[in-house]
Amino acid sequence: MNPDEDWFRLKSARTPEGHYIGDVDMAIMLCDSKGIKPELRTEDSNTCSIGFCDLEQKWYGWSHRAIFGFGIGSEVDSEDHCCATSGWVDGIQPDGTPDPMVLPVGFVAMTLDEAKLMACSFASSVS
Repeated sequence: MNPDEDWFRLKSARTPEGHYIGDVDMAIMLCDSKGIKPELRTEDSNTCSIGFCDLEQKWYGWSHRAIFGFGIGSEVDSEDHCCATSGWVDGIQPDGTPDPMVLPVGFVAMTLDEAKLMACSFASSVS
């Protein structure tokens, strides 16, 4: 390679299924440091933004801006909670339908499936 030429090296990480996690630093933080197994939030997603940490028994949601874990007992405790809004006013999408990722204030995860729902909601709100 000629050192006088402009060049760059792009490195990325994927799950064993081939789903994009992010750059190598993001994958190391999620998988190695936190013990999270990344997965897609929806079938239509093109980047992993949720994952489960078996050691903590928590579902995590993230974007390039934030990461947070939810387990049994996690609560949407105020209207300012990231799970209570996804950026659209009053939990309404631009087409006028309710946003399925907006959880009501007072919602408490009673199961790991509900904790996963909170992680999905969080990832949606910070994306």
